[in-house]
Amino acid sequence: MKIQDLKIGLGTWKSPIDKAGAAVEFALREAEYNHIDCAAIYRNEKEIGEAFKNVFNSGARKREEVFITSKLWNTEHARDHVLPACKQTLADLQLEYLDLYLMHWGIATVPSDDNAQNIHGRYEEKLNADGFLITEKIPIRETWEAMEELVKAGLVKAIGVSNFTAPMIVDLLSYANIKPAMNQIELHPYLQQTALVEFCRYNDIAVTAYSPQGSPGNYGKAKGLPVLGEDPIIVEIAKHHSKSPTQIMLRWAIQRNTIPIPKSLNPEHLKENIDVFDFELSFDNMQKIAGLDRGLRFVNPSDWWKIPYFG
Repeated sequence: MKIQDLKIGLGTWKSPIDKAGAAVEFALREAEYNHIDCAAIYRNEKEIGEAFKNVFNSGARKREEVFITSKLWNTEHARDHVLPACKQTLADLQLEYLDLYLMHWGIATVPSDDNAQNIHGRYEEKLNADGFLITEKIPIRETWEAMEELVKAGLVKAIGVSNFTAPMIVDLLSYANIKPAMNQIELHPYLQQTALVEFCRYNDIAVTAYSPQGSPGNYGKAKGLPVLGEDPIIVEIAKHHSKSPTQIMLRWAIQRNTIPIPKSLNPEHLKENIDVFDFELSFDNMQKIAGLDRGLRFVNPSDWWKIPYFG
């Protein structure tokens, strides 16, 4: 599969180790998904790898029919860490190549001292006595050049970024020999980032929308943030189309030419989330949802790193 063919995928962030593989296997076998989004920091790639092995070895799906993404974590930005990190992800996922490999954040951090020889043990980040993240002096350019070598080696078909702002992309484009194919960012009706989406599109960078329903289960409840699925306008549009609020938000994301990656472990929800191609939102529907933007981030590293990453 190619990036331009992607419409929707399955996210695996916060998918428990004992359930992640089953969700992926069901999505591929029973729900016609062809795009799975993974990351080393999610700590469930070994379990997902077993699912891939079961599906591909059984002949239920061909490897080339499924677009698989993973991500390089912040502790592995050093030039000599990138290749081992990618190889570890490939081993865990039981794959010969990735369709897409993303730089998870545009920031390098000091790895944990615990289990230093085990790449997964390195992912615990260090905070100083004041609670600020301890960063490493590794420029994005060094990391990107090492990722370009992965493409040349045939380990990944494309490379991209995640959580990159426009200035970070401008800088990256000034030296990249291989342009980023994707920017994966938080996108939903309460955080539409229209200017950034348009900027990426202008530069031929596809956009993946993570947390396309917001992230109430992961961060929203703790902060007392609103539940997007209960928004009166979204509920009204859902009733009009005889669809769920989640399906409305996913259809909205697709019609914006972004690629939503909702996460679910529930078979019924997995099927519901991909059942969004038998209707379209009208111009009026799209305009009403556009009016809901409030710049609300559910995923903001300033909360846990004390770094105002997004300003």
